[in-house]
This record gives sequence, C-alpha cells and structure tokens, in this order.
Amino acid sequence: MTVSPQRIADNLKRVGGKIAEAAVRSGRSPEDVRLVAVTKTVGLEEIRTLLALGQCDIGENRVQALVERAAELADLPVRWHMIGHLQRNKVKPLLSAAADMIHSVDSERLALEIEKRAAVENRSVDCLMEVNASGEESKWGTRPEDAENLARKIAALPHIRLRGLMTMAPFVAEGPAGNDAEEVRPIFVGLRELLASLNQKHVMPEPMTELSMGMTQDFEVAVEEGATIVRIGTAIFR
Repeated sequence: MTVSPQRIADNLKRVGGKIAEAAVRSGRSPEDVRLVAVTKTVGLEEIRTLLALGQCDIGENRVQALVERAAELADLPVRWHMIGHLQRNKVKPLLSAAADMIHSVDSERLALEIEKRAAVENRSVDCLMEVNASGEESKWGTRPEDAENLARKIAALPHIRLRGLMTMAPFVAEGPAGNDAEEVRPIFVGLRELLASLNQKHVMPEPMTELSMGMTQDFEVAVEEGATIVRIGTAIFR
C-alpha cells in the first residue's frame, strides 16, 4: 500500500485535531495524549514521511516487521511500540531491536521472559499490561479480575517498568450513520477504573499513568475516557 506524503500529512493533521478536541472535552490537555501510528499496512517510505512530519511514535503488530524496520531506520529518531501479541520466543529479537514500549504483556510467563532478556542486556523495558476488558474469547489479555495479581508479580521484576494498561475494544462496524463508538465506551471506562483501583492499592512502587486504548474507529471516545495513548493506522493511511 502506497500513500502520498500529502495525504499522510492531511490525515495526520485531521487525526491530531480530533484527538485535541476529545481531550479538551474531557478537561485534559491535548499534550496528555500520545498518538502511536500503526504502520503494518505501509512501507518504509510512508514511515519516513511520518518521521519528517514529527510523528516519531510508531507501532508494529509483528516482531519481525519491527526488527527489520528498526534496522532500516536506525539513523532516525523513532520510538518503537510493540502493540501486537508477543510470543516468548520473540522477546530476544524484540529487545535487541530496542523496542521502546511493549503494550501486550498478558501473562507472568511472558513477563519473566522479558525480565530475563532485559537483565542480559542490562536495560529496563517500559511495558503495559494487556487486559481483555471486553471478555471476548478471540482477544488476548489477562482478565480484569486477574490484573492485580499479575501486576504484583511484574512489580517484583527489576528490569520491567509497568507503566499502565492496554486493551482492544470490540470492533465497531461502519453503519449508515458512521461508527457508533458509544457501544464500546463502557470498555474504556472499565479500563480507566481498573487502573485507578490498582493505583489505589499501590500495586506498583509509583502510580501507573498510561492507558493505551482506542483505534481508528473509536479513538475519540477512548480519549474522552482517559486514554493517554491511541493506536491509529487506517485513519492516517486511507
């Protein structure tokens, strides 16, 4: 898929405006919300265009793609986000590629593997716990009722910094009136309340601040409900 630089610039400006408006509606500053551009459907030239426009947070769903692209763009200021499901046998190459944040820590076994590899490399890794807030069997993530237990186990790992939570809401289909993202608002409310509960219980040494939630079809509602990171691909590259 090839998208012209002008179209990317126009779309990026449009998305940024919508994020800012949603942040203001929720009584927050637009600077409180970070956009991660999801680039799984485009190539290196589109990523270079994003970087030239100042969009430096880039998200990839697959480890191999992130590793290859990080090598190709090593001379540029990219902050790489691993946003897809992560298998334990892919942790080593992911950390070798210097991923800046892993959004999808969903089990103690995965956390232990990240800890082991990070210790070998003598580095700390910013991570988010993936929560299956919708209860859909097709989605990855720990159950909300298990989140406290997992967070406490991660807190004991010295090379992982658990920064917050991530979730994927059910897909909202396009209808005659557009996307009815109101259907998934309760999912975002639930994740925000879960983060507040974990912080109130002091499960981490310092309060967690990140909520990675919201994609092309529902990011405005996610921002209204407290998202600090939104992961958007289609709206930038269509």
